Amino acid sequence: MTQQSGEPPARPPLQLIAALLAPVVGTYLGLADYVGLPTVELSEPLRALLFGVAIVGAAFTLSWAAEAAQVDISAGLALALLALLAVLPEYAIDSVFTFEAGQIYAAEGQCATTGGANPCSLALANMTGANRVLVGVGWPLVVLIASWAAVRTRRAGGHDSASSSPGEVRLAPPLSAEVVYLGIATLYSLTLPLKDTLTLVDALVLVAIFVAYALRLAKAPASEPDLLGVSQWVGESARSRRRVLVVTMFTVAGLIIVLTAEHFAESLVLTGTELGIDQFLLVQWVAPLASEAPEMIVACLYAWRLKASDSLGTLLSSKVNQWTLLVGTIPIVFALSATTTDGLPLETDQRFELLLTSAQSLFAVSLLVDLSLTLWGASALLSLFLVQFVVSVAAPDLNEPTIIGLSILYGVLAVGQLALHRRRIVQVVKDGLVTPFPELERDAEEQAAEHE
Repeated sequence: MTQQSGEPPARPPLQLIAALLAPVVGTYLGLADYVGLPTVELSEPLRALLFGVAIVGAAFTLSWAAEAAQVDISAGLALALLALLAVLPEYAIDSVFTFEAGQIYAAEGQCATTGGANPCSLALANMTGANRVLVGVGWPLVVLIASWAAVRTRRAGGHDSASSSPGEVRLAPPLSAEVVYLGIATLYSLTLPLKDTLTLVDALVLVAIFVAYALRLAKAPASEPDLLGVSQWVGESARSRRRVLVVTMFTVAGLIIVLTAEHFAESLVLTGTELGIDQFLLVQWVAPLASEAPEMIVACLYAWRLKASDSLGTLLSSKVNQWTLLVGTIPIVFALSATTTDGLPLETDQRFELLLTSAQSLFAVSLLVDLSLTLWGASALLSLFLVQFVVSVAAPDLNEPTIIGLSILYGVLAVGQLALHRRRIVQVVKDGLVTPFPELERDAEEQAAEHE
C-alpha cells in the first residue's frame, strides 16, 4: 500500500528530473536526423552512447509511470501498456526494414538484391532475434537479479517476497492471462515455418489474439499498489494531476524511444560494420539488444525491488506483444509499402529462424505452466540460446543443423514439462481465459500473506 502523508511535494523528485534530462542530447540528435535540425558530426560509438543514455532515461520514466498507473487501472493492464511502449523500438526498427523490403519488392517483384543482405530476411532477422533475446537473455536475467535481491534481503534479516526467493520467480495468479495468450500465439506461430509467405491472414489472426488479450486485461480491477520514490510521488497526487502526470510520462518516454531507438540500432550496426561484422548478424543480435533495452531495464528495476512477478510479467507481456502485434504488423507494413496483397516472402533460412523462435517460445510457455520460473528453467533458456548464438557467429555453416537440433530439443523439453505439470494446464487455461480477476487477486493476496 502507498504511504499516505498528506499532499506530496509539488516539486518533482530529483530522480525524475535526472531521468528526463539524461535523454536531452540523444533525443535532439534523433529529432535532428528526422527534421534536418543543425547538429555536429559525431563518431558512431559516441552517437550510440548518447542514444543509449536516452533510452535508459526513458526506461526509468516508463517504469515509474507504469507503477503509478496501477492506482487507476489494473496492474496487468498497466504492465501491458508498459510493454507496448517499451517495445516501440522494436516496432520502429522492424518497420524500417520491412518498408524497405516492400519498396524493393514493388520495384523488382522480389526481395533479392545485388549485393548486401536480403531486406526481407533483415526484417525477419530483427524480429526473430529480438524474440529470442527477450526470452533467452531477459527471462534468465530476471531470475538472477531477483534471486540476488532475495539473498540480499535475507542477509539483512528480511523475508522472501510472495513472488521471489533465491532461485525462483513466482508469477501472480492474474498473470495466467499472459501465459495463456502467449501459448495461443505460440501454437499458431508453429504454422509459420510451413509457409512460403507471411500473409495478411496471418496478420489478422495474430492481431486478433492481441486484441483478445487486451480485452481480457481490461476486465481486471484496479488495486492500490505498493509505491516508492517517484512512483509514490505521482501516485499520491490528486486524481486529475496524477492522470496528467502518468499520461505525460508515458508520452514523453514513448517519444524519446521512437526518436532514438532506430538511431541507436543504426549506430551500433555501423560501429559493428566498421569492425567487419556481418550485417545479418548485426541486425539479428546487436539491433535487438538495443531495441530490447527499455523493457529489460524496467524488468531489472522491478526485480531488484523484489517485485519479481511484475518484473517477469513485464517481459512476458512484451513477448505476447511481440509474438502477436509485432509479427502481425510486418505483413501489413510490407503490403502498404509494396502496394500489394502479396505476403512477405519467406526463404528457407527465414523459415528455419521462425521454427527456432517458435520452438523456444513453446518451451518458455511450458516452463510457466505452474506460474513460476526456476533457476533450472532460466539456465536452460540461457544455455540453449547461447548455443545457437555462438554457432551463428562463429560457425555459420553449422547454423542450419544447429537450428534443427535445437528446435527438436526445445520441443522434447516442452512436451516433458507439459507432461510433468499436466494437472496444472487446465486450471491455468481457465484462469487465463475466464476466471474473474477479483478471484485471482484474492489468490494473489493469500500468497502474499503467507510470506509476511
